[in-house]
Amino acid sequence: MESNDLTLGQDMGESLSDAEHTPPAAQAAPESSDNGTPQTESAPAEATPLEVAGEESISVAELEHAVEAVEPDVEEAEEAEIEAESEAVEGEEAPRFRRGELVDGTVVATSPTEVLVDLGEGMTGVIASRELERMDRSALEALKVGNEITAYVLKARGSDGHPVLSLARAEEEKNWRLAETYYQNKQVYFSKVAGYNKGGLIVRFGKVRGFVPASQISRERQQRAAGESPEEKWGNMVGEDIAVKVVEIDRARNRLILSERAAAREWREQKKAHLLEGLAVGEVRQGRVISIADFGAFVDLGGADGLVHLTELSWKHITHPREVLEVGQEVEVEVISIDRDRKRIGLSMKRREDDPWQEVVRAYKIGQLVQATVTKLTKFGAFARLVDAPEIEGLIHISELADYRVSHPREVVLVGDVLTLRIVKIDAEQRRLGLSLRQVDSAKYMDQDWQFVADDMNGDAPPAEPPPDETESDQSEA
Repeated sequence: MESNDLTLGQDMGESLSDAEHTPPAAQAAPESSDNGTPQTESAPAEATPLEVAGEESISVAELEHAVEAVEPDVEEAEEAEIEAESEAVEGEEAPRFRRGELVDGTVVATSPTEVLVDLGEGMTGVIASRELERMDRSALEALKVGNEITAYVLKARGSDGHPVLSLARAEEEKNWRLAETYYQNKQVYFSKVAGYNKGGLIVRFGKVRGFVPASQISRERQQRAAGESPEEKWGNMVGEDIAVKVVEIDRARNRLILSERAAAREWREQKKAHLLEGLAVGEVRQGRVISIADFGAFVDLGGADGLVHLTELSWKHITHPREVLEVGQEVEVEVISIDRDRKRIGLSMKRREDDPWQEVVRAYKIGQLVQATVTKLTKFGAFARLVDAPEIEGLIHISELADYRVSHPREVVLVGDVLTLRIVKIDAEQRRLGLSLRQVDSAKYMDQDWQFVADDMNGDAPPAEPPPDETESDQSEA
């Protein structure tokens, strides 16, 4: 997944390709004050909740506790020095540029100690050695004479009268402004997990460090977070793609708060729409189970989810999806239906397995005796599962339970009974198996039963044809 910010990874001061782990000292260090608030900031009178897109609120207390390890990019001592040196001297002409401005210029000269930038109207800015020392090799190579750059004004007037510029702060400033745009427009931002601390995940918004509190991490990620230490919970997520929304910006405190949960719904809708465009019935996909309900399981196909209904989980009889699945399990599914208008995807797991009905057609014949266990009683008959093929269930119609009139199957059989039954119908197309208790001792099958016994003793297959005088009973599973 690509970031929205084209400058992500082009950090002037450090490489963003490396995962940013929170230093152990920052994770385990005691708080600066008794109430858990850093000494540089006063504790709020009460924890005021911050509402996030209908999800759980983030309290101020939670943020004060969790963001402490997200350090500012410029040290306070350096900031104080810059402020002091930027003050205008009384009686001098006010500087043309103000600290904090973004200015465009052209590189006119370079040296190991400074880079001069033409700012127009006879004004030249300086990128000082302190910043050059922090740049990586690729960033330094980009500072060639004639190249146009955008810089941040650190000092309106340096010791030599020239404005002091910073490229790293320019990138950071552009990212802060971009974050404000995303906040105002409620847009989803795509990035990667860059690190973590005891309170949640650190996500780079370009050059700016953003923080996702634990309460705003997606449910799927929270389900995977196991262990007590931050490394055990979040460590294996570093480098993963993540979609977030900006929910709070506090430039004065260098705080950018993000929410994955606020972005999850919108992001998944976008992914699902994209997936639906190229998806086709019959495709086989790999997915991960993200949730389980009584009626089936939802499987993530890579940003969009589909439903595997209970009846499509297995050829075997199951009463709940948890009998065969668990959240997080990797599965292979086949796409069996697509409703683009309602944005729904139907999936099947059992169609990726061998169809047991093929074995029924091959190994079982009308008139054959089988052992089966009664599994369910209805007003029109009883269902029984074959002992030798538990995935196959047949119907004993109420008219096939006894030679006398039966008002309800419970008068003859009970759930759990193991019976000897005769196969009276095989409908492979409709996947229906008709069974009979009444015809087990029927004289018309006597010759066929003897033949079955003889063939079984000789190791031969049983005859395929039923007795010539057999008439099938009408059966209904309505």
